[in-house]
Amino acid sequence: MMKKRLLTIGVCLGALGFATAPAFANDGYDLWLAPASSPATDIRVVGQSQTLDRAAGELRRDLAAAPLPVVLGKSDDPAIAALRLPTRALGEEGYLVRAAMLDGRKTLIVTGKTDRAVLYGAFALIRAQKTGADLAAIDLQSAPKIGLRVLNHWDNLDGSVERGYAGQSLWDWWTLPDFKDPRYTDYARANAALGINGIVLNNVNAKPESLTAPYIAKAKALAEVFRPWGIKVYLSARFSAPIEVGHLKSADPLDPDVQAWWKAKSDEIYREIPDFGGFLVKANSEGQPGPRDYHRSHAEGANMLAAAVAPHNGIVMWRAFVYAETDPEDRAKQAYTEFKPLDGKFADNVLVQVKNGAIDFQPREPFHPLFGAMPKTPMMLELQITKEYLGFATHLAYLGTMFEEVLEADTRAKGKGSTVAKVVDGSLYRHKLSGIAGVANVGRDRDWSGSTFNQANWYAFGRLAWDPTLSADRIAREWAQQTFGNDPRVVDTAVKMMLASREAVVDYTGPLGLAHLMGTGHHYGPGPWISDLARPEWNPVYYHKADRNGIGFDRTKTGSNAVAQYAPAVAKMLADPRTTPESELLWFHHLPWDWKMKSGRTLWQEMVARYDRGVSTVAQMQAEWQEVKSLVDAERWQKTASYLQIQHNEAKWWRDASLAYWMSVNGLPLPAGAAAPEHDLAWYKAQDFPLAPGHPH
Repeated sequence: MMKKRLLTIGVCLGALGFATAPAFANDGYDLWLAPASSPATDIRVVGQSQTLDRAAGELRRDLAAAPLPVVLGKSDDPAIAALRLPTRALGEEGYLVRAAMLDGRKTLIVTGKTDRAVLYGAFALIRAQKTGADLAAIDLQSAPKIGLRVLNHWDNLDGSVERGYAGQSLWDWWTLPDFKDPRYTDYARANAALGINGIVLNNVNAKPESLTAPYIAKAKALAEVFRPWGIKVYLSARFSAPIEVGHLKSADPLDPDVQAWWKAKSDEIYREIPDFGGFLVKANSEGQPGPRDYHRSHAEGANMLAAAVAPHNGIVMWRAFVYAETDPEDRAKQAYTEFKPLDGKFADNVLVQVKNGAIDFQPREPFHPLFGAMPKTPMMLELQITKEYLGFATHLAYLGTMFEEVLEADTRAKGKGSTVAKVVDGSLYRHKLSGIAGVANVGRDRDWSGSTFNQANWYAFGRLAWDPTLSADRIAREWAQQTFGNDPRVVDTAVKMMLASREAVVDYTGPLGLAHLMGTGHHYGPGPWISDLARPEWNPVYYHKADRNGIGFDRTKTGSNAVAQYAPAVAKMLADPRTTPESELLWFHHLPWDWKMKSGRTLWQEMVARYDRGVSTVAQMQAEWQEVKSLVDAERWQKTASYLQIQHNEAKWWRDASLAYWMSVNGLPLPAGAAAPEHDLAWYKAQDFPLAPGHPH
């Protein structure tokens, strides 16, 4: 039986000399980084830096008593260089951990070219031990496949978090820069354990004040906390800041005064934060200002900012999430239409940041057609870790399977094997600049992410950002072992639940390629009937096109022809409903309710079966979690059990409300044996949630 541990607010700071606060029960604060009960003591550092000190501190805290002494140091330190270890191919951040004879003793060496690499190696050693590796025979070598591994915080300056479900913002802007909350260090440490090397501090719906001197000073304070952990800070920049902050009459990117303002502003930031990473920009999307306001292209806007940060080796991450209410074209096509012609026109220090799908982080979307379509431009994949459309914090939805699905998707841009992962890591088109971003799910909740299992999504993002070829299964098992211990009954149960969970959410919210069916604004709960919003593409009816004859969005040549934006081999497959994966069927096709599915059922019967499967999967997860009650600490077990009950109730709500609506449209009865919705359609339509979390009020 797992031993119940006690945590402290500053437990992970003990090795750094911070005082600790009164003890808490196991509320999940430790994440996957629980301290060892009998930590190793024979740890030695060669060389000096704050980062090397952090690495040694981690081993002294989290590594259990080891069979060998451990020495950490950079590969060019004379004592380690003399060992002639194969570190040359590891790059700036890759690490090597293996035993070697040092000073006449067999010693575990943790090394790499930089102190950041040594830090990552220390965390890799801890992870290996906690997942069952024999340290006496360990041999670890790894280098990140993606250069920029960044968390995007949608945190606002007032402390709220857009689409955040784990409490208020972690950043207390009001007390910064004077007070550096110890949680900032704990947060940086957790990210360093995953190899995350960049944090965008503020919401992409940016306020101009974030670029003023007082807020630059606050960002500087966070940068000072993060720097020893190998993490750079970035800021989301509001494109119209030259007007709102600089009092210019224009923000035209080709205006010399505007260019000069951005250069001066960048110089100001870099004077305060010499290793500032650069800017993230949301422009001409959902009301945000941008270069199109001046009849300029996205490339011209991005390149202006790129020129401002280039002297400091900064970069610009320019989001491709654009769509306009004035454009009658299928929303799923608009980003491709706008950005594809700009391929090769962006500066060398610009990445175009593209969401995994063409709509907006839905529980399932086909991969975005821009991946593989801009060979001359580095493409940065944007994933959402916070579960805006997957049940908020309370539904168990392990996103490792979703991330894996998009990374493994084959664009066929250069033939078979042209995966999204190879586009993103730069290898497909030999780009030096590469990046991946995750919209963070972190807040001030004691467990950081709103629930224990939500922590796994943060973990999965970091591990896949380092190595996109890892499997979701392996990552889930790693996380479970480090989070709950190595009892196979608990680990196997947790992994089984996790691997089934995301598909369950797809089933009970939008099976067979349906998407964007949620209540609007707050995005909580079902709303497939909504049709009265000002912009067509905000309405769920826009996406499902359900009528008495059928359902689905025709994106073939008889409809919007969005399939033509994919490489020919993919487009050919998606153009025919018989070769389109059934998981994406209604995304690309409008089909009759009696369309025959591979199961032999009609489309309507299959939809009902999928909704039922989603609800029953949650019930099965509840039963599985009940079986390990005596093996998991009471606090985390009970919170998870309570959330699973919420999920089960809301899965039934989604199922019943959706079926009630579909039946009102198609006039069909439920298949034999299917339970009727608990309420009539009017009851479901009457539900209202004006104060749902994560939504600006």
